[in-house]
Amino acid sequence: MLKAKSLSRVAVPPSLLDNPSPANLQSTRLALHVSDDGSSSWVYIASGCQIYKLQIALEDSLVSEGKESLLIPVHRQVMNAFMVNRCPHRSEIQSMVLAETEGTGYSILGTVDSYGHLIVSKLDTNGEDVERLTYSVLPRDCGIGESGWAGLCFSPTQWSTAAVARSFCKTVDVYDQDIHVRTLCTLLYPSSLNFMQSLHYGNEGSMLAVTEGCQLTIWDLRMKENGGCAQRICGSLGDSFYAVCSSSTGNIAVGGADRTVTIYDPRRWSALSRWVHCSKYEITGLAFSSVDSNYIYIQGVDYEVFCGDWKEYSKVFSFRGDSNWLGFSKCQTRDIVGGWCDSGSIFVADVVAKEGETSM
Repeated sequence: MLKAKSLSRVAVPPSLLDNPSPANLQSTRLALHVSDDGSSSWVYIASGCQIYKLQIALEDSLVSEGKESLLIPVHRQVMNAFMVNRCPHRSEIQSMVLAETEGTGYSILGTVDSYGHLIVSKLDTNGEDVERLTYSVLPRDCGIGESGWAGLCFSPTQWSTAAVARSFCKTVDVYDQDIHVRTLCTLLYPSSLNFMQSLHYGNEGSMLAVTEGCQLTIWDLRMKENGGCAQRICGSLGDSFYAVCSSSTGNIAVGGADRTVTIYDPRRWSALSRWVHCSKYEITGLAFSSVDSNYIYIQGVDYEVFCGDWKEYSKVFSFRGDSNWLGFSKCQTRDIVGGWCDSGSIFVADVVAKEGETSM
């Protein structure tokens, strides 16, 4: 069983960012990183063409609960806040991903704008030194196509491998740093993508899960047949998927307009679980717990984020923002969950296993 050790709420200083730009329905404009000593968390948010960085203390506090296990946040002050020093995009940033590399002392921050322009930066984990630009990749059409939502993900085993999805173009471009490797053509508009963490296929970084319309599509980057498409799974007709994520055990979770989270077993592509109508509104964010993969974090467009046991179909706790979500993310290695609202509020929850229970 998981519990929230703390839930903090901070406000973005108006002097840093007064009016954030509107976001797409898929809230992917926030990234989290925990300091080496675990005392604070760096929160990256994207608005317009720029990236902003805030430091928030992770202090233990008594977490109060309201009705239906709704957590009440503790108001805190921002420790540090500044704009990230890097080359800005030319159009609104649509997605941002922070990849932590073990034993290197730095992390990788990637952003993609509405035309598919990708910028990847190497960041110092202590947050003190100036960020260093690593590389920039223009879209295949050089940005002359139609703008729209764009998604980004890094390979879990090799950060230099990145995939960029463009909604209106119905394409997923795979890059090895600034070298274009191949283009995957989707049948419908892609809305989310994630590299699978499963070892069942021999190469952990070669399988890519993409949601397009009401379909979950699995792409094998080693295949040439069928354009690389290895599997297609169709959900409820007429309802679009908006989120996909992978657990450390290899399971795939999808959610969307049908307000249902479905967990798939990649070994036989059958549904292990269907948590029907677990959210009041459309699901736009999913993340498996790093402490126990039987738990999953679910974000809906009704300001709510909750943690639940997908095997038992039960909620453990939840918290709500005060306006529409502009970003939602979970730390890559720890259960630090954050959300950013268009009111300027940032919510950060530190989740741990209850004492006396082992993690999975």
